[in-house]
Amino acid sequence: MKKTFFIISDSLGETAAQVLKAAISQFDMNDYEIRRFSYVLKEDALREILTLACEADAMIIHTLVETELLCVIGEFQKTHQLKTVDILGSTLAMISDMTKQTPKREPGVIRQINDTYYKRVESIEFAVKYDDGKDPRGVLKADLVLLGISRTSKTPLSMYLANKNIKVANIPLVPESIVPEEVFQVPSIRVIGLTNSPEKLNQIREERLKSLGLARGNKYSDMNRILEEIDYAEKIMKRIGCPIINVADKAIEETADIILNIMKKNGINIYNI
Repeated sequence: MKKTFFIISDSLGETAAQVLKAAISQFDMNDYEIRRFSYVLKEDALREILTLACEADAMIIHTLVETELLCVIGEFQKTHQLKTVDILGSTLAMISDMTKQTPKREPGVIRQINDTYYKRVESIEFAVKYDDGKDPRGVLKADLVLLGISRTSKTPLSMYLANKNIKVANIPLVPESIVPEEVFQVPSIRVIGLTNSPEKLNQIREERLKSLGLARGNKYSDMNRILEEIDYAEKIMKRIGCPIINVADKAIEETADIILNIMKKNGINIYNI
């Protein structure tokens, strides 16, 4: 016999849907139907949905927070023996007991959380798409552009900042390659230059060659070549007028904090929570 589930939410109902699907996956249940009712904010609309649920013998899973709507559900629960699950209720009660505070019961809060989640996913996808200068057009769409020679943490920083909902494009600076024109079209406050000490770069690049099974003494790790790259990159950064951060002996988190502080100082909107 087919089982029916109604999801009722004051926003999209994405959270309730994920919880329900995770629970269903724990059972051998193939014949079921999930119906989602989003943006339920009025008592009349809720009563109509609950009446349908009674007729379908459906289980209600909801994330409603307004007291009036919860009373309507409680009324149907008593008079029609409606099966309901309040995903937020017990958690709100426990936090309220712990903090001695009353919940705000503002509808749409979960939607705001979901919006933040989707922004984060979008930022991560952006960082992957526009990593290492794959498509210079991303520079004009980015919240932040990172410039630097090889092994200055451009990619890991891009991904770290993407997890804070910042869209980052990074561009490698190589003396033999022309810097994309888009880099000079972006306001300098949206650009960060990354550099490293020659000694650290030599050490990192030697280890990189070793991991690839290549012989030492390669041009990639040659000190004169490294000095040439650093000099070239710093000239580009000074031409743009962007801040330059030396990442030598800095953890990714430490460099990211410096970048975030620079962005905030420059009035660039930061979306992280």
